[in-house]
Amino acid sequence: MAEAGKKTRQFRAEVRKVLHILTNSLYTNREIFLRELISNASDALDKLRFRISRGEKPRDTELPLEIRISIDKDAKTLTIADTGTGMTAEELAENLGTIAKSGSEEFLADLAAEAETRKSKGNGTSGGEAETPDAANIIGRFGVGFYSVFMVADKVEVTSRPAFGKDAAAHVWTSDGLGSYSIAPSDAAEPARGTTVKAHLKDDAVEFLEKFRVESAIRKHSAFVPFPVFVDGERVNTQPALWREPKSAVSKEQYDNFYKSLTYDAKAPLDVLHISVDVPVQFNALLFIPDSAQDFFGADRDFWGLDLYARRVLIQNRNKELIPEYLAFLKGVVDTEDLPLNISRETLQENVLLRKIHQVIVKQTLSHLEKTARDDAERYNRFWRLHGKVFKLGYHDYPNRERISALLRFNSSSLPEAELLTSLDEYMSRAPRSQKTFWYVAAPNREAARLNPHMELFRKKGIEVLYLFEPVDEFVMEGIGKYKEWDFKSVESAADDALSAFEDKEGESREAAAPLTEEDNATFDDLLRRMKEILGDRVTDVRVSHRLADSPVVLVSPDGGLSSSMEKLLKVMQKDDSLPVKVLEVNRDHPLLRSMLRIYKADAQDRTLAEMTQGLFDAALLLDGYLKDPQALAARANKLLEEAAAWYTEVRKI
Repeated sequence: MAEAGKKTRQFRAEVRKVLHILTNSLYTNREIFLRELISNASDALDKLRFRISRGEKPRDTELPLEIRISIDKDAKTLTIADTGTGMTAEELAENLGTIAKSGSEEFLADLAAEAETRKSKGNGTSGGEAETPDAANIIGRFGVGFYSVFMVADKVEVTSRPAFGKDAAAHVWTSDGLGSYSIAPSDAAEPARGTTVKAHLKDDAVEFLEKFRVESAIRKHSAFVPFPVFVDGERVNTQPALWREPKSAVSKEQYDNFYKSLTYDAKAPLDVLHISVDVPVQFNALLFIPDSAQDFFGADRDFWGLDLYARRVLIQNRNKELIPEYLAFLKGVVDTEDLPLNISRETLQENVLLRKIHQVIVKQTLSHLEKTARDDAERYNRFWRLHGKVFKLGYHDYPNRERISALLRFNSSSLPEAELLTSLDEYMSRAPRSQKTFWYVAAPNREAARLNPHMELFRKKGIEVLYLFEPVDEFVMEGIGKYKEWDFKSVESAADDALSAFEDKEGESREAAAPLTEEDNATFDDLLRRMKEILGDRVTDVRVSHRLADSPVVLVSPDGGLSSSMEKLLKVMQKDDSLPVKVLEVNRDHPLLRSMLRIYKADAQDRTLAEMTQGLFDAALLLDGYLKDPQALAARANKLLEEAAAWYTEVRKI
């Protein structure tokens, strides 16, 4: 290095303060410096390739376009070298001596000005003067990324030799980042073309002298830059940016391999969405629907979102602004040319573009699911079983509520198996012409739903009921409100005359009991009052039911309140373990109630009548999931069985 030509200059700013902000406040992750230096190197190579495409000839044309990183543990240096455009001494001073001066930004501005000049002259942008896709790949815009190297280095040497022009001399820019820098001629043979950045690492940054640490950072942030990146002679970025390739050029095997490397999932994805959009915002996306369920309500609660890239460089892992929570099952990447960045690539400057990307992704995903549901019901049903629990949370997306409602799937009373599913439109197609309500029942499983006493009238009338097996399902129904002018109602809220317009279906209930006489009707009313007296304030009333066909009793919310499952869920959320006070409805045609009527007529204060009343109430509580004292229920049941056995043996003279 020629000391005679060396000049020491002051940075053009309060650089001590600015660099302190850059290196201590702006970036939160020190490994980001590698991403920034590799991005700068990639830009230099892109600019070189662009100028070659316009007919310019660089020096040393045989040099490959690549980025090489070397580690010297003894000297405690990390070196990043590219074979790009390089810089003259003046350009070193201009680009590195001025904070927030971006050579890439200036390069693109010059291109835009040139294109505008040609346009004004009527020459268009045809032929060799057209901007190529290489220019669109240029990453740097704000000009501060380079200074992130001072987070890990106490001295930086930048040696650069320009690729074009008569001046072929190399110069070295040197600084400790504390307030001044020097530029001097370099008599070294390297680089033959391009730029070499040598960082003398601080004692607390020696982790970056380990090859695996450097490779890890590159794979995380710069795995898809469009040029080969080598670390000590071994290429690191071997995975292509598939999202920038035409769909027709990508095979299923490539999609599967990319997904597995991205997610570490051993299984291939269930489905792939390859999106390329130019308006209203330009971006490419490669999204995957996993072929395995995820626990978004447990261990995986925070592990969702899409990886956000800008021109192939990772900006943020698991960005949650790109998709709504109900599409949290999606895995993949989004890469945009239009993303405005703040000083750091870690901080997004405007969320408006992300909102536009969000809207497009939602629209495209819903369209894809609609097509799958229409063309491949079996595949869609598999998607629903894996991810329906999350997808149904889209009920609160009001602009897309109708589309999401059409994609919901349920088991129902009309389906012979638990694995079969129906849509709301299919339910409507099977319903009687006069029906305008989606009826549903919440239960832990299909058998529990079938045995629910509230189902008996619907079974008697042949009305299909949707089965809701998840705690969130009733919130979904409440949130949707209506679908194609049909209401959603729980079978528990069915009024006495709700199904009066529908005829009974033959063979769906026990044989009707003989009607009570007028005297027995009056006595039965007295029995109901006695049952209310026995149960006290545990029920609001005891009355005759018009909804039961086979069961003796059922608990009903007064005035059509919350369903029992919704009430239980709210009580859990409020940490309330008290028993609800409901109406006890009885089936006066049931043999058990007829027997209780005879006991009451014989002795209104009979102890067995009280035991039977309490037992029926406990059974109703048990069906609703509220029984708090099963031991008492078991004791009463044993006592009644003992008395029944004694009576039976006496009658049969056994």
